Amino acid sequence: MENLDVVVLRKLHEWRAAGLRAMLVTVVRTWGSSPRPVGSIMALNEQGSVVGSVSGGCIEDDLIDRHTRAYAGPAGEARHAHSLPSGPPSLVKYGISADEAHRFGLPCGGTLELLLEFDPAPDALQALIARLEAGQLVQRRVRLADGQVSLSVAEAPTELSLDTEHLCNTFGPEYRMLLIGAGQLAEYLATMALFSGFAVTVCDPREEYRGAWSVAGARVVSDMPDDVVRAFKPDRRSCVVALTHDPKLDDLALLEALESEAFYVGGIGSRRNNEARRARMIEHFDQTEASLARLRGPIGIYIGSKTPPEIAVSVMAEILAVKNGVTLPRDMAVAQAKNERDWPHNAPAGPVCGVPLPDPLAAQA
Repeated sequence: MENLDVVVLRKLHEWRAAGLRAMLVTVVRTWGSSPRPVGSIMALNEQGSVVGSVSGGCIEDDLIDRHTRAYAGPAGEARHAHSLPSGPPSLVKYGISADEAHRFGLPCGGTLELLLEFDPAPDALQALIARLEAGQLVQRRVRLADGQVSLSVAEAPTELSLDTEHLCNTFGPEYRMLLIGAGQLAEYLATMALFSGFAVTVCDPREEYRGAWSVAGARVVSDMPDDVVRAFKPDRRSCVVALTHDPKLDDLALLEALESEAFYVGGIGSRRNNEARRARMIEHFDQTEASLARLRGPIGIYIGSKTPPEIAVSVMAEILAVKNGVTLPRDMAVAQAKNERDWPHNAPAGPVCGVPLPDPLAAQA
């Protein structure tokens, strides 16, 4: 599945290029709890078709009713183009009162404000889509007085901004995932990444693994992993995950990824295997603890997973948390959770050489 913003923009361009009247809706402010974050977009056309989302569904239904009159009129005739608004962008709020919040299914106390852009120009939409397809990070600036749009390259992702004259929203290219290894775990992880909006590339020089690959939508390559990482050119919207358990394949790929801006770099393996990997990299590849600080492992969050699908859920959850800037509690880390779980079993039966056993509560403090 593609990046949702790109899906919305492509469909909106398709409608406008076909001559349909349509509207782009952007969440510009929220107060309290809200179902979708600031910057979320959706589009609807004069026939009542919708792509994207700004809420759980109730607000979308109200927008259709208010701005397309998609339901039959008194004479049994459908009302379409004549009832769709036009003109400069306008702002609308939902959930100001408790009754409205309840009516539109907003969380308790939730309010959101939307900017409605009527009949966006097809050529400006196509220019934005082309830049995103080329991998650019783009700032889209809308002049509120008349809806005029300008595009510029953004150096870094920025939060949406709105003042009395302009709306500025940053659109990025797809998030990308590079998986080293085409085994069963990679199939589950690739599937989850695809429906989470990532473009997925799978690298495995081993023909027996590539031949069994069964996930449609993922690109499969056969070159050596370190060469693939260099060609992949990971950026701040990329993650690299090594899954083969083979140091000849995983280690060099991870070292290349650590030289990039990838937001997540990690390798599968037990606590012991990950410690061995770090020791190899320090001994043979002139790495240091500081240079390996970004290397994650064991990867995933601790959910007691044992099977490949459960491990994939664990890993995908951690990747999404890092992508979304969420700091996970320390006790959710796999190594930390397992160390605490194993402590009573690993501890000696009594004091060693007259030294009392450590207090487990103090150790967790």
